Amino acid sequence: MDTSKSVNYRPARVDEDSLIAEHFYYLWRDNEIPAEGIIAEWLEVSLQFINRVRQELSYQGFVAELSGEVIASAGCQLFAGLYPHILTDNYRKYGYIWGVYVEPPHRNQGIAKQLMGMSMKYLKTIGCTRAILHASPSGKLVYPSLGFSNTNEMGLDLPRENGAVDRSN
Repeated sequence: MDTSKSVNYRPARVDEDSLIAEHFYYLWRDNEIPAEGIIAEWLEVSLQFINRVRQELSYQGFVAELSGEVIASAGCQLFAGLYPHILTDNYRKYGYIWGVYVEPPHRNQGIAKQLMGMSMKYLKTIGCTRAILHASPSGKLVYPSLGFSNTNEMGLDLPRENGAVDRSN
């Protein structure tokens, strides 16, 4: 059933942070991270993170509602960087999109694309020159159609001493 026309898209409210955190948890579970691979305090850690980046990095969440129920969410913020920020904002002010999640019965209906569009528009309004994200396996199918391209980021799984591989990203 195509529900995309009856879906209401809007900025998330602060009282919906727990729901966004829950979607973030399920995003990892849907990407084959077992429950024991997620810390028991995931909700508290997620809520603290959202609160901090709202204050420090212009975080904004977006939700999609169907019949008054939130069925999808996404978040975006200024990208804090992985190294010292020495470039001017007019040259490089990145925004980061994360936690794009659509509940399983509502997937493949354009809902994630709508949330991505809202996130990209928001990042542009706060002066970002580029939007970046790390795609999940299922997201890799969506993002190229929105203009995202593969970048020069590379990764290497490093085995732990016990032989296990860290697949946290």
